[in-house]
Amino acid sequence: MKVAIIMGSSSDYEIAQKAFPLLEKFNIPYFVRVISAHRALEMLQECVSEFEQENVKCVIALAGKAAHLPGVVAGMTVLPVIGVPIKGSAFLGLDSLMSIVQMPKGVPVATVAVDAADNAAILAAQILAINSNDITQKLKVYKQELAEHVVQQDKEINTI
Repeated sequence: MKVAIIMGSSSDYEIAQKAFPLLEKFNIPYFVRVISAHRALEMLQECVSEFEQENVKCVIALAGKAAHLPGVVAGMTVLPVIGVPIKGSAFLGLDSLMSIVQMPKGVPVATVAVDAADNAAILAAQILAINSNDITQKLKVYKQELAEHVVQQDKEINTI
């Protein structure tokens, strides 16, 4: 089971990198592509058509401004698509967030917070965990680590 990470531009790579350590933590293979839905539609169609033979089970699509990439990918596949809006304009990502969440009926795109490729990786892991006890166990450990981190912060700050 793989995750495909697709960006509309190489300028999105810094944000995409937030997903890599989490996917690696959960032992989920992934690959990364830069393909614009506006400038390289045929290349995008070819990439999406290869998902089945590549054993891709979930797609993370990052895009800023008009942010058509996640919706276009969702229109080309039956796989779950997670959209990551990118803060790429004076609107601080609100434009891309609104573009991604306004998908027409029948073309859903799960959407995480602006620049939150790390949350997209966790959501992808949760989707894949439906068919993987190994990923499920790793997610449980990860959630416990998050909780322990908060407890530790409380101990450090609590002055009562």
